[in-house]
Amino acid sequence: MKTITFSQATQEAMIEEMERDPSVFVMGEDIARQGGIFGQFKELPGRFGTDRVRDTPISETAIVGAAVGAALAGMRPVADMHFADFMLVCGDEVFNQMAKVHYMFGAQKTVPMVLRAPDGLISQAAAQHSQMVEGIFAHIPGLKIVSPSNPADAKGLLKSAIRDDNPVIYFEHKALFSTKGEVPEDSDFYVPIGKGRIDKAGTDVTVVSWSHCLHTTCQEVVKLAEKEGISVELIDLRTIVPWDKEMVLESVAKTSRLCIVHEAVKHGGFGGEIAATVAEEAIGMLDAPILRFGAPFTPVPFARTLEQAYRLSPEKIMAGIRKMF
Repeated sequence: MKTITFSQATQEAMIEEMERDPSVFVMGEDIARQGGIFGQFKELPGRFGTDRVRDTPISETAIVGAAVGAALAGMRPVADMHFADFMLVCGDEVFNQMAKVHYMFGAQKTVPMVLRAPDGLISQAAAQHSQMVEGIFAHIPGLKIVSPSNPADAKGLLKSAIRDDNPVIYFEHKALFSTKGEVPEDSDFYVPIGKGRIDKAGTDVTVVSWSHCLHTTCQEVVKLAEKEGISVELIDLRTIVPWDKEMVLESVAKTSRLCIVHEAVKHGGFGGEIAATVAEEAIGMLDAPILRFGAPFTPVPFARTLEQAYRLSPEKIMAGIRKMF
């Protein structure tokens, strides 16, 4: 094991997969010239040249459209979206092309491509550069969606996404890029898509989360709960589509309580799908109503004080958990 940042982990994944498979290439705005807006591609141009590390025009429609075409032609493109917020600019290419052509061509063609989409709250990035939008894309059949919370999963899930024959949206929280963690040195290390991870075992309440929200808010909730004698089982979902239903149901069978926490807006968020599934398939296991926590139904504010009020509070989540007993 070695300790590296989330950003370095994604660079390692790209380098290892580009060395392993010559059909893998990366494209996006300022990838070769700048190394990506968060520096997550900075080592790639010198290693692989501008044929495989391609700068593009400022056009998400062109980027995703070209990536779909390249994937259909036998390549494995990795396209960077700069900010996840901009993915609706290329909505037709994502919803009607990338997600559907495999089915519309009678499975004669696969679409092995990855969209890397930096998402989430950072300091005062405001309404157009701060959103968590996984719930929008989770509604579209034909897409796989991952959202790692730590450097090891960042590397392992990106490698799996690149190798997958299906289109994968890889959400990477901007606030995680500088965080550090242990990552296996084995170049064959990968994390399977569709498998959650028990971040901390417990017996009294199941908390399900992912991405930066798990890394900060939920891990703090675990500590607060322990001080009150409440044992939290914290599940890192890691993959949104397909999500690890079996792991969640098994945990709920043990704890009899479920709390879902995500940074995305609560209204219409993916937490509602998890809650509905547990209610449909395991209502008899529950000793308390399911709790959901998410952002308010409002755009992300710019003002620092309002942004702080918008963020999820571990204390507020703990107050909800306390009422479950």
